[in-house]
Amino acid sequence: MTKLALDRPLAFIDLETTGVSVGTDRIVEIAIIKLNPDGSKTSKVHRVNPEIQISAESTAIHGISNEDVANEPTFKDLAPSLFKFLFDCDLAGYNSNKFDIPMLVEEFYRADIEFDFQDRRMVDVQNIFHKMEQRTLVAAYRFYCEKELTYAHSAIADIEATHEVLEAQLERYGDALQPDVPFLDQFSRFHNAADIMGRIVYDESGRECINFGKFKGTPVEEVFQKEPGYYGWLMNGDFPRSTKKVFKDIMERVKSNR
Repeated sequence: MTKLALDRPLAFIDLETTGVSVGTDRIVEIAIIKLNPDGSKTSKVHRVNPEIQISAESTAIHGISNEDVANEPTFKDLAPSLFKFLFDCDLAGYNSNKFDIPMLVEEFYRADIEFDFQDRRMVDVQNIFHKMEQRTLVAAYRFYCEKELTYAHSAIADIEATHEVLEAQLERYGDALQPDVPFLDQFSRFHNAADIMGRIVYDESGRECINFGKFKGTPVEEVFQKEPGYYGWLMNGDFPRSTKKVFKDIMERVKSNR
């Protein structure tokens, strides 16, 4: 029986992709398990034609070749139904805050659908695991569930295991973890991020600060005012569109305050 206290659906998401770049790679398989507040569960699994080549390194990991997805629908074909399926959901996964959710949002942008993540709570089971035990998914599944993850890197097997691990974490840590999504959303975060990937974080005063490179720790507005060319570099760089949107919103705020 689930220990999760849900006030709206929670969708566990796992992706297999052509590579590891959120900005340039594509989804080749998506699996979603949607837990509803009434205790019911629904799922979707789709192979996806990425319209680009799958790297040999990625095929070696997840076993999906270019031939396997040549006749599958594109993400743009699937996007409307996936958007509807996820419309009212909070989001969860394993390493999902750094990879799966940013990649999914990026694919929605390419399909001309703006997937608003700002009002969604995000539970990253890997972050909970690393804060508590410092292990990998296979080890987490063995540690918490006393099972072997036989079909690791199959999207549906990985996300089923992720859900089981979260339930086991709630059981194991008792009072240290609350079974509601708002708590888990905050506990899953290593930074108070303004974008999904944590490239922009809030400081103690609530200002958006750059979280990488030479300007790490510097308020974004301050950088844009002192080095206007930096904004153009960001917009032309290999950053996810979800991150670029946050930079764009900040730049518009800077211009309106001049």
